[in-house]
Amino acid sequence: MSKRVTQSYTPEFRTEAIKLVIEQGMSVAEVASRLGVNQGTLADWATKARKLQRSSTESNRKQSVESLIAEVRRLRRELAEAKMEKEILKKATVDSICQRNTLSIICTSSDLI
Repeated sequence: MSKRVTQSYTPEFRTEAIKLVIEQGMSVAEVASRLGVNQGTLADWATKARKLQRSSTESNRKQSVESLIAEVRRLRRELAEAKMEKEILKKATVDSICQRNTLSIICTSSDLI
């Protein structure tokens, strides 16, 4: 019986091999023959890398959507607060104008007497 020899590869080697397949667009068979790696092993690495890439992209989308929702809520609160402050200032302006008008009417009527 022949013993099966298991080849171990460094994480850096795997990463570079995966980049050749995924980013450079080379075929698994071509990269495997160039690097001396079993074709099935390299295909497995590439499949796992693609799945990991997809799941990280989806989680980034979820995070960005959640952050946008939080920002919209925060901006709506700020807008409501600004509108309330504007209304308060409007009322204060109207009240002060009315008080000035009332004072001037009282002053003018006392001058007449």
